[in-house]
Amino acid sequence: MDDAPIDSLPDEQPLPDDKDWTWVLDRPCPECGFDPSAHSRSGYGTEIRGLAGTYRQLLGSRLVRDRPSPRVWSALEYGAHVRDVFVLFRERLLLMLSEDAPTFANWDQDATAVAQQYAQQDPAKVAYDLAAAAGKLADAFDKLATDSWARTGHRSDGATFTIESFGTYLLHDPIHHVWDIRQGYDSLS
Repeated sequence: MDDAPIDSLPDEQPLPDDKDWTWVLDRPCPECGFDPSAHSRSGYGTEIRGLAGTYRQLLGSRLVRDRPSPRVWSALEYGAHVRDVFVLFRERLLLMLSEDAPTFANWDQDATAVAQQYAQQDPAKVAYDLAAAAGKLADAFDKLATDSWARTGHRSDGATFTIESFGTYLLHDPIHHVWDIRQGYDSLS
């Protein structure tokens, strides 16, 4: 991460995302086109690894630090977020495997983006760390025993997931943010 002071962050921060995205488990996303029925648990690891490659390409753009508007994340900020999602979801997956029906601690992604200065991080390092986190998460999914897929975990807001639905829910986030980044790049060009 660059050693830029926090006051060099953009004056306006993106609007917080407080939507409950669990509906993507039941129907396609009208924005990014994610269709939950098109993603099987046997392919989670492969898809996660493929997404790491997509992000490596997207984070190599000369526009990586540019926000399409002051209230929308840059590609770099989305990449740092996805890296952290991969780390967090691996932790939660391992928790679901080691405990019966755990409740996950709340995670404020918007506060994390500001506290970790996503906008100031090195894009090459973010891409590298995202790929490493993706590999670890993909490996964890690939190693799951057949009887593990029905294990459950709960978000702090009460949403309940099996490991299988958790994987589908996870995939939407980085796929949707690829769409966000491409939309942003199109508007900046």
